Amino acid sequence: MNILVLANRDLASNYALNLLLPALATEHQLTLWLSAQVGGNSANQSNNRPEALNTLKFFEQSLFNDLVEPLLPESSVIGKFCGFAGFNHYLKTPHQIVNNLNTVPALAELKALAPDVILSIRYGCILRSEAIQTARLGVLNFHSGILPDYRGVMATFWSMLNGAKQIGATLHTIDDASIDTGDIIAIVKQPVIADQCYLAHVLSLYQDGVIAMQNAVATLAAGQPLNKLPQPAGGNYFSFPTSADLARFSAQQQTLVDPQFWLSFIQQYYLPAPLNL
Repeated sequence: MNILVLANRDLASNYALNLLLPALATEHQLTLWLSAQVGGNSANQSNNRPEALNTLKFFEQSLFNDLVEPLLPESSVIGKFCGFAGFNHYLKTPHQIVNNLNTVPALAELKALAPDVILSIRYGCILRSEAIQTARLGVLNFHSGILPDYRGVMATFWSMLNGAKQIGATLHTIDDASIDTGDIIAIVKQPVIADQCYLAHVLSLYQDGVIAMQNAVATLAAGQPLNKLPQPAGGNYFSFPTSADLARFSAQQQTLVDPQFWLSFIQQYYLPAPLNL
């Protein structure tokens, strides 16, 4: 199949793509478009964010993109994770930055690409109807929260803040421009680990999440319909946490990012074999 993968230029997307692209490239033609950030302009202005979110962005994006990724090999090395440039080994054309899929030039290129399926992981732009309709078999999104309970931004954070015993992620369809409202294909869950930071929990969701994406692609490639369930009624939509929300998170002895965890995680990009989280 002809598959367009949409993702963001950050650590979590890179990790997910390291798990996903090699698994799909043996049987499918892949194109990768990346956004440079997630969320609206106001949410991404450093002077409008609480300092804790600036620190998280530093570890998720700035530190990885500016210091780690440029030092990684520009070709895939078996047994190692690679940076964004290394993904070109799996693609039919080099990856490119497309921050808004709904612009006239991007839509023209998308229609020429004529993807069978679009897969979205942390992509920074809401897809509109014209873009969605270009995918012959539909658009599938991996949302790092359990739907419909945790729609929106930083769902894992809100789960942890609310004292949930489990976090999870949902593979669902994107049928229109509404956020996190499509039919549910799969939900993966895991327990909250008391001494692990928010970032560690988010990253760990991609292992089973990518398997769910692979299984969905295999089903579609075999000409079979996906087993989908409509989302239950209700649920909640969450935005970026405020300073008060972050203070509550800290008071519960929880942290957004542990630098020691980040360092251990990044070692996977240099060791001869991936570590088990």
